[in-house]
Amino acid sequence: MAKFNVVDMNGQHVSEIELSDAVFGITPNEKAVHIAVVNFLANQRQGTQNTKIRMEVSGGGKKPWRQKGTGRARQGSIRAAQWRHGGVVFAPKPRSYAKRMNNKEVKLAMRSALSAKLADGELVLVDDYGFEKPSTKAAVAMLKALGLEGKRLTIIVRDEDVNAYLSFRNIPKTFIITADEANTYDLVNNNAVLMPADIAAHFGEVLA
Repeated sequence: MAKFNVVDMNGQHVSEIELSDAVFGITPNEKAVHIAVVNFLANQRQGTQNTKIRMEVSGGGKKPWRQKGTGRARQGSIRAAQWRHGGVVFAPKPRSYAKRMNNKEVKLAMRSALSAKLADGELVLVDDYGFEKPSTKAAVAMLKALGLEGKRLTIIVRDEDVNAYLSFRNIPKTFIITADEANTYDLVNNNAVLMPADIAAHFGEVLA
């Protein structure tokens, strides 16, 4: 178990926490992280694209001219793909882009992402956000004190901490999620991850 510093809203050291080596101290598996990110992005696609093929385009029921004797190329319909206003060849149709990973791979990817953040010095743990009321000004001051001002951040908040969510949500380049919503993509798509120490301990339990 490696010890990690926990700070307060002002960036002052307040305590230490022991982080699970099985979650925060492994050698990152880049392949698992890559697969998890590709799967996440694929699952965000709606797949609602739709273009008409020649049988769906209006008109074109009559053969434009007879098969032979005109000196022109034979044509069967003015709605064939080579005609203006014709249908599309191999037209995109509604489909699902969904991909799946097994649970062991999902956990390995998240462990790899957390371990990489810790190794790169891009993980910040606080004892508590401590917002008595929603305040973007206080949230900006907190990030400045923590040396995170202007960075692209993933901020993990507790489910019941509405004040923290409302305080951070209007700050540019910040993405706020709860522990249950955490995924590999959100953990790596940033310059730093900020979370309470108890959530880090929770990850150490559920991902081990």
